Amino acid sequence: MFKRLRNQLLVTNLGIITLLMVSAFSFVYFVTSSNIKEEIKMDLYRISDFRKNEPQLPPKEEFAKERMPLMFIETDADYNLLAWQSFFITDETLITEALQKIITVGTTYGQYRLDDGDWAYLIQILPTGYRITSIDVTLQQSVLNRLIITFAIVTFVMLLIILVISWFLTERSIKPVKEAFEKQKQFISDASHELKTPLAVIRTNVDVLLDGSLTDDKKWLSYIKEEVERMGRLTNDLLYLTQMDGAEDLQMMKSTFNLSERLEHLLLGLEVMAFEKKISLDAQIEPALNCFGNPEQLSQVGMILLDNAIKYTPENGHIKVSLIKTPHHLLFSVSNSGAGITSEDLPFIFDRFFRADRSRTRENGSYGLGLAIAHAIVSHHGGKITCESTPGEWTTFTVKLKITT
Repeated sequence: MFKRLRNQLLVTNLGIITLLMVSAFSFVYFVTSSNIKEEIKMDLYRISDFRKNEPQLPPKEEFAKERMPLMFIETDADYNLLAWQSFFITDETLITEALQKIITVGTTYGQYRLDDGDWAYLIQILPTGYRITSIDVTLQQSVLNRLIITFAIVTFVMLLIILVISWFLTERSIKPVKEAFEKQKQFISDASHELKTPLAVIRTNVDVLLDGSLTDDKKWLSYIKEEVERMGRLTNDLLYLTQMDGAEDLQMMKSTFNLSERLEHLLLGLEVMAFEKKISLDAQIEPALNCFGNPEQLSQVGMILLDNAIKYTPENGHIKVSLIKTPHHLLFSVSNSGAGITSEDLPFIFDRFFRADRSRTRENGSYGLGLAIAHAIVSHHGGKITCESTPGEWTTFTVKLKITT
């Protein structure tokens, strides 16, 4: 599919560029050709007028020493040859051939081929017939021919260069589309997998209940309820991410609020969980730091990062939380000790359904959507969220938010 898309883009690009180049070169050739033909025509009129004013030209023998690309032909009303004069060595046979070709063209001004050369002519009416002035324009025609060859070579070379450049740019342009397509396929696959497990559990428990051989149904119903709640959380998270994808077109409710108070409130709720796991929690929150944004969404970012820190910090581990103000930003960071994240996994931690440790998914109820939600919220607030990790030591998530006045 992407190969076909790439080829279609290449053909379209080359087609448009070829059309533009041919149009430009055709215009240049048309202008040049018109100018040359106009100059030839003016030369013919000038020579013809000179012949009219100076009817007694020097004998042609005086000009026979060198080729002069000029000849005069006089005919009667039926184009029968009466007299001729040339300024190069020739005979009446060549003059007769030239006259026949001029008659064949059939216009008062034009060009014809004679003796492997190009000639232009002009016919003027006389009382007794016609006077034809003809000059050799082989040099001018060769200029036009070389111009066509030059244009053809330049077009060919330019198209080769443009083909290489277009190939490179096309590959780069479809790369995000290819990545988005692959992510979509992975997203559908992961979502199907996550929904399949609770559905299988629910189906098994329903089968047990329908069997009717058990007296205590509460245990099986509690299993069903637990899986339904898990599916509910999953669908809510998916719906939330979908809404965030289109948040550019939505007006989020934003206001100025005390971010320090919000984070302190979140930390109070997590102290019990940290105490149960014997985790030391060190918080350095600068007081009265205000932030402009959606309070609930930014609080959700804090909850996601703190909740992840609690989940992935082993017993007797450490968590550090800080909120500071720089001249232009608010920096909120959460660091926790533990296994950390490998350098291979770091580029993907904000992808949907990505989990560095998939074996612990069902233990902690994680679907791999939390960091994707946090990333979407921070991005739509014009901020940036990053992660740094040293495996076996520390993992630090940092949120940078702009200070708005």
